[in-house]
Amino acid sequence: MSSNSLNRAARSGQRTEDEKLLNPPTTETISFTQTDPWRVMRIMGEFVEGFDALADLSTAVTIFGSARTKAGEPHYEAAVEVARLLGESGFTIITGGGPGIMEAANKGAKAGNAVSVGLNVELPFEQHLNPYVDVTVDFRYFFVRKTMLVKYAQAFVIFPGGFGTMDELFESLTLIQTGKIQNFPVILFDSAYWGGLIDWLKNSMLAQGKISLDDLDLLLVTDSPAEARDLILCCREEDEWRLSQESGARHTTRQVLGLKK
Repeated sequence: MSSNSLNRAARSGQRTEDEKLLNPPTTETISFTQTDPWRVMRIMGEFVEGFDALADLSTAVTIFGSARTKAGEPHYEAAVEVARLLGESGFTIITGGGPGIMEAANKGAKAGNAVSVGLNVELPFEQHLNPYVDVTVDFRYFFVRKTMLVKYAQAFVIFPGGFGTMDELFESLTLIQTGKIQNFPVILFDSAYWGGLIDWLKNSMLAQGKISLDDLDLLLVTDSPAEARDLILCCREEDEWRLSQESGARHTTRQVLGLKK
């Protein structure tokens, strides 16, 4: 289903697919296509479509932030610059495909001659697909879309945002902390905006033993588009070095043991 169809359904007052899925079961008689077993097949279809569309992407960075940020505002222009610099460094740029920071990042990707990806989702209010997207996939289910935003990224840049941005931030931190995904850069842009959160993490979570000092190290904070790019490039170089060392160690071990390659 296209993003326009998804948004028309939402604007007409129909329930979103997430709402239908998460509502408690009902005893009323409904057609099979409105049941959870049918929804499982639709969810599988969304995963297959996403994997098929994104499987061949090059190294990518996902950029999050508020859909309410306006063109010309400092955060918007900073997101354009971050994405442009990353694009020129060979990264694909992935966003949620909507307005605000998402639009800015996709715009910067185009300016940096990078592939610009937008992963749109059905919402109770209209979220139009911004005009700077090259590759788009439309989703009915938030959790499927969030999987795609994480799966194909080697770094996150988090601009100031609201509940949705916080959800994406803490989901990524949880996945890294629990070892579900490889540790990669999570960069918070704008130290003034995120300063209160960092202080609370230190003075409440860390102080009461709810997280460890190493967990705080998962977060990198910057006010500079160039530094955001450099942090990601540095981490990529470290990963490439580590992989080459591991490959060399495996080769040496095989030689010592007299094994074939």
